[in-house]
Amino acid sequence: MERLHTTIDELVSGIYRISTVTTESQVTFNQFLIDDEQPMLVHTGEHGHYERIRAAIRQVLDPARLAYVALLHFEGDECGGMDGFMKEASQARLVASALSAALNLARFPWSYRVVDVSDGDTLDLGRRSIRVLETPHVHHWDSMMLFEETTRSLFPSDLFLQPGEQPPIVSENLGAEMCAYYRRAGIFASEQPVRSLLDRIEPLEPAWTHAMHGGSIPKEALAPFVHALRARPFAYQGRLFGREVVSGHSPR
Repeated sequence: MERLHTTIDELVSGIYRISTVTTESQVTFNQFLIDDEQPMLVHTGEHGHYERIRAAIRQVLDPARLAYVALLHFEGDECGGMDGFMKEASQARLVASALSAALNLARFPWSYRVVDVSDGDTLDLGRRSIRVLETPHVHHWDSMMLFEETTRSLFPSDLFLQPGEQPPIVSENLGAEMCAYYRRAGIFASEQPVRSLLDRIEPLEPAWTHAMHGGSIPKEALAPFVHALRARPFAYQGRLFGREVVSGHSPR
């Protein structure tokens, strides 16, 4: 039987990391709560983790107050709990990339209020402003990232992952371990979209990078992760979570 452990920690100025560790996985599963006049939840977590994540949010605010639920791409750990959160927060709006809204949210009989966003769009939460970065093929073709401008916090979804159970804030150089995990899991089809995105991220000079899997990385610890993505192979090499796939691809 899978055992779960969920914690919530304030990282910086009203931004909270909700993290669930499972006995079956080799990574943490994180959501981020931004406490503001219009609160935002970034990632919903898996469907089966919903009650634990909801209970963690209640330690900070009533989940019914959520104004935005952001899906950075369409995948079970990104949006498995969206139905529960959207039913409880009846005025909340789902935030998704324009592509994800058209491909995914418009193809089901849901009646959610959806905000489809494109590169450069902003969302006003009250004290904070959220800027959208479209990042196609940085994991999925509908992917995006968010940048909170007051704390200069980047929410990069699956980029800058660190395997294993990590503390809320990570200063250790785990770039090699990150790339090894990506190769084993087969998350990225190509290195080129990721490396092109790094050229956009670096000028932002994020003070915080809130990885969806692992700990949040402060500014002074980010450079080794960026260097690893530029210097090491990490794209798909014919394996999906360690299982070799016979598809005509020759692993390097």
